[in-house]
Amino acid sequence: MTQKSIDHTVPLIRAVVIHPERTGSGASDSSRLASERLEEAVGLARALDLDVRAEEIVNLRRITPATLFGSGKVEELAALVRAAGAEAVVIDDDLSPVQQRNLENALDAKVIDRTGLILEIFGRRARTKEGRLQVELARLDYEKSRLVRTWTHLERQRGGTGSTGGPGETQIELDRRLIADRIVKLKVELDEVRRTRGLHRKARKKVPFPTVALVGYTNAGKSTLFNRLTGSDVVAKDLLFATLDTTQRTIRLPQGRPAIVADTVGFISDLPHELVESFRATLEEVGEADLILHVRDIASPDSAAQAKDVEAVLKQIPTPEGKTRRMLEVWNKTDLLDPETREAVLGQADRLRAQGQAVAVSAWTGEGIEPLRQTIADLIDDDPETELILLPSQGEALAWLYENGRVTARETDAEGRTHVVVRLHPAALGRFERQFG
Repeated sequence: MTQKSIDHTVPLIRAVVIHPERTGSGASDSSRLASERLEEAVGLARALDLDVRAEEIVNLRRITPATLFGSGKVEELAALVRAAGAEAVVIDDDLSPVQQRNLENALDAKVIDRTGLILEIFGRRARTKEGRLQVELARLDYEKSRLVRTWTHLERQRGGTGSTGGPGETQIELDRRLIADRIVKLKVELDEVRRTRGLHRKARKKVPFPTVALVGYTNAGKSTLFNRLTGSDVVAKDLLFATLDTTQRTIRLPQGRPAIVADTVGFISDLPHELVESFRATLEEVGEADLILHVRDIASPDSAAQAKDVEAVLKQIPTPEGKTRRMLEVWNKTDLLDPETREAVLGQADRLRAQGQAVAVSAWTGEGIEPLRQTIADLIDDDPETELILLPSQGEALAWLYENGRVTARETDAEGRTHVVVRLHPAALGRFERQFG
């Protein structure tokens, strides 16, 4: 991972990154290598502008409820933290509030777990009002049982009115109540966001433009591919979670066919459930898409495991009733493969492309982009064409076709009748015939 994003104008917090590799009965079912997981954790830390001074994989055969690690290992980690002069320790695992507090006391340093680290990154990167609301809700859900800020005034509070708390209310009780109240307000605001998104989707359905959503593991090259397809200049860096807010653009496919492409937030293994829930309104855009492009970093040794992590998140995103989820894998970063591997990958992709399953590209160089455009068009336009003749009085039927199908040709004859060529799913054609005859 590169450190090009680090702002050297401010003092950096020195950090140690620890990846607990669970073995024995508590072993993870992930097929990913421990070294790759550690490298990802270091990348997350650097994305937060932490100065990583040391990194280590710790085999964890048995979980200690109080500190996660055994007492001997905690002493070793404390020595490592002192030797590195670290002020923070990143644990690439989920910690309970008790484990976090006990480790901070034992290591004499700020401790942040994987969920807290990702939430902190999201908090820094969110730019739109919706993004900030979603991140704040996720953070409060995470903090409500922790109160991770360091309170030095936890004595009993004097009774009174307003925000001073009730009689005998402790500061922690007050803080928890304030967090609960804020969560309620945020959920109301996000429900309004969700309603607005629903109205936007309804309006888009009236326009015969299919939608294509880009999804993929963080740093797989989604934004670079988005820029290549649309000619945009969305931020694209060799950095985990370089972009968070969904961006949409219109592109022209072969034969001039327009489509809407959406660049979404990157996924990651063990994505905090707080984020999945908070970003529900955004992720619904993926479920509504006519086609999902699953962008994979095919040059990564962890590509297959990353793909499984993305698929696990996609399973949590509902698909509207009656809609079939269509997906095309985009094997990106072929320019980073060695010649022999590249030849094998391109050959396999060619065979899968014929079946509408995968296309190999390099978003950086532009190789494979035109075949990708053609494949997208083929998959979007797979419904059969039907020619219909509508009377001048059948304006409602014409509007229905635009909303439920894809009108590819339309002209009006001398008698005022409208001749329409439309791509309709057979089930939709049946509904049209029942409703309009």
